Amino acid sequence: MKQKITIAIDGFSSTGKSTIAKQLAKNLGYIYVDTGAMYRAVTLYAMQQNYISDSHFNPEELVTNLYKISLSFKFNEELGFAEMYLNNTNVEATIRTIEVSRLVSKVATISEVRKKLVSEQQEMGKNKGIVMDGRDIGTVVFKNAELKLFMTASADKRATRRYKELLDRGDKVNYAEILHNVQERDRIDSTREDSPLVRADDAIEFDNSDMGLKEQFDRIMSLVNMRL
Repeated sequence: MKQKITIAIDGFSSTGKSTIAKQLAKNLGYIYVDTGAMYRAVTLYAMQQNYISDSHFNPEELVTNLYKISLSFKFNEELGFAEMYLNNTNVEATIRTIEVSRLVSKVATISEVRKKLVSEQQEMGKNKGIVMDGRDIGTVVFKNAELKLFMTASADKRATRRYKELLDRGDKVNYAEILHNVQERDRIDSTREDSPLVRADDAIEFDNSDMGLKEQFDRIMSLVNMRL
């Protein structure tokens, strides 16, 4: 039996981190954790409680009430991946809306939020055999991960992918708004004081601007096999 490793995938928004991470986890029989979904769920809670909107943000209220937030992943056999639950309610679809996307980077700058979620993520991965994607997996959550990837692509390519994804889902979206959202999230994620988005020194940078899913998967699986 092969040893189990930890695979940390970081990178900019809409680079397909979750897609490739799900494929890897399924192929390897590993646990997959979408940390972005966790931050989105906290953001959704803050929106529901009116702690945050496009016009205001009250981080103190959010921090005071963090203890009321329970996050969990439950595997959906029909879909083949685990869905995000917020306080025992399935929020997988709701957290993917553009409304949540506009606000999630602001919530992710709050140190107390990051501390809570990083602790939960480390607990999930303590036995290895996990694929986790996010912004600070290789730099903070799993500094000793056996394989670290940093996904990147041009802002235009990422916005186009996100636009098509939301259109296919039936959402009413505007490409210019999507592009602005991608660029703004890049700015906030890369400049926040607590755990900014940066490539770990030992991470392999992976630009998939002009790469299909199969080529991506094959190339990354070869990297995985080198470490097993």
